[in-house]
Amino acid sequence: MITKENTKTVITVVLITALFALAIVIIKPIAISILFGILFAYIFYPLYKWIKSKIKNETLSALIVCVGILIILGILLILLIGSLLSQVINFYSSLEKLDLIEIINQVFPNFLSSSELSRTIASSLNTFISDFLADALSNIGDIILDIPIILLQLFVVIFIFFYALRDGEKAIDYLKSLSPLQKETQEKFFKQFKDITYSVLIGEIAVGIIQGIISGIGYFVFGVPNTLLLTLLTIVVSILPLIGPWLIWVPVNIYLFTSGRTEAGIGLLIYGLLIISWLDTVIRSMIVSRRAEINSAIVIIGMLGGVFVFGILGFIIGPLVLGYVLLVIELYRKKTLDETIIFKKPE
Repeated sequence: MITKENTKTVITVVLITALFALAIVIIKPIAISILFGILFAYIFYPLYKWIKSKIKNETLSALIVCVGILIILGILLILLIGSLLSQVINFYSSLEKLDLIEIINQVFPNFLSSSELSRTIASSLNTFISDFLADALSNIGDIILDIPIILLQLFVVIFIFFYALRDGEKAIDYLKSLSPLQKETQEKFFKQFKDITYSVLIGEIAVGIIQGIISGIGYFVFGVPNTLLLTLLTIVVSILPLIGPWLIWVPVNIYLFTSGRTEAGIGLLIYGLLIISWLDTVIRSMIVSRRAEINSAIVIIGMLGGVFVFGILGFIIGPLVLGYVLLVIELYRKKTLDETIIFKKPE
């Protein structure tokens, strides 16, 4: 039987559901920017905390960090973009003049290089390079057209970055107040939550960036052309687990040998084997050894799935989400959630 009280309850539920749905619709276009702002705040929070300890003002400390990071990034972008554009043009010209058949003849054994297979491989590679460059140019044109939207998204990132720095602790305390867990389990949960985030951000992202930069130093020392472009490409592949910088520095090494620069090729080969290849193990063990580690398979699945859902940011968000899910499952497996949720049984 429909009563006045039941009708009020249904209307209330519908209104609340509609309100949350509307909030999701509003936030969805800028969700990625919000996540970027939160991640930046997480990364630079130690710097904010140090500045706050000196000047004792939360707002001013957050403002100093935001403005400082913006100035540094702005200067780096201005310096990098000009150099990067010239290197992209030079790289394109080099690819146009590249004799792939000659390289295949020098790299592969005679039974491959002396047959039609070498010409087929060269043709396929030429087609791939042409398509890749065409797509890259098309994407650059799209970026130029989307500059107003990019600026708006950047404003959201900065806005969230500032407030996440200033009010991050208050937000975490608020989330803790909503948690049904007992204090001891709650602290354990948030600690593991923090460790997983640290493991993914530092273990995967920062280590990949450091490894790419070290590789770039090797390119520069041994006179590899288009060093900046190759360094950026190495950083990207270094972030991906089980792939690593070898995907860039090995072909570069082959290029040095095939172009007659044997001494530089030997030098980069030794540098790659003794420094670049071992760098991942050394740095990752130093940074992540005392933190919660995630299985590489989970990281790869999270990155691949995250890219499909969130785009480039999925490299970070995907592994984090799967890591948090595994944390909840592990707590449930140990019966921690069941035993500590604060719901009083009726007496």
